[in-house]
Amino acid sequence: MNNPIRLYMSMSLDGCIAGPDDRPGQELGRDGGRLFNWLSHRDSDGPSGQVYREASATGSVISGRRTFELAGRWQGDHHDGVPIFVLTHQADDGDVPPGHARFVTDAEDCARQARAAAGDRPVMVHGAAAQALLRAGQLDEMEIHLVPVLLGDGRRLFDHLGGEHIELDLVRRLEGRDVTHLRYLVHRPEEAA
Repeated sequence: MNNPIRLYMSMSLDGCIAGPDDRPGQELGRDGGRLFNWLSHRDSDGPSGQVYREASATGSVISGRRTFELAGRWQGDHHDGVPIFVLTHQADDGDVPPGHARFVTDAEDCARQARAAAGDRPVMVHGAAAQALLRAGQLDEMEIHLVPVLLGDGRRLFDHLGGEHIELDLVRRLEGRDVTHLRYLVHRPEEAA
C-alpha cells in the first residue's frame, strides 16, 4: 500500500491513551505522561528513533477534535507544514483552524482528502479519529507504542467502536527501551468474510 492511513498512538497495557482527568492544562491526564517516556529516545538510532522518524515523514495528519484542541491546535503545524484534517461532528463557520488545519465532518471524505494531500507518503492518525476511520473502513494500519504500565483508569483508545469484530495482523514488532512498537494491518470487513 503506497500511502496507508496509519494510527500512531502510545498506549498503556490496559488500553489507556491518557490518564484520568485529561483536560486543558493536564492534556495527558494524571500520570499520562508516562506513556511518552519512550520519546526521550526519539533521536537515537534504535527502534524508537526509527519509529519517530517514520511518523515525522508522514504527508498529512488526521486528528480527532478533542486531541486537536488539547494539543493547542498544534498552532496550525503538526510537523513540517503538512495538512491537518480534523475529523469532527460539527464545524462552525466562524471557527477557522490555524495554519494548515481544516475541519472535516465525514470520515470517508476526510480519509480521501488526507490521502490525496499526503501524496505517496503515509497519513498519520491521532486520537478518536481512529475509531471513526475504523468504522468507515478507512484505517489501514495501527502503530501502537505499547508501554508496560497499567494506568488503571483514563481515556481508552477503543472504548466506542461498537460491536464490530475487526481482525488485525501483526506485521512488525520493534522492542525499544520501555516500549514495544507494534504495527498491525487492519483487515477490511469484506476480507474477514
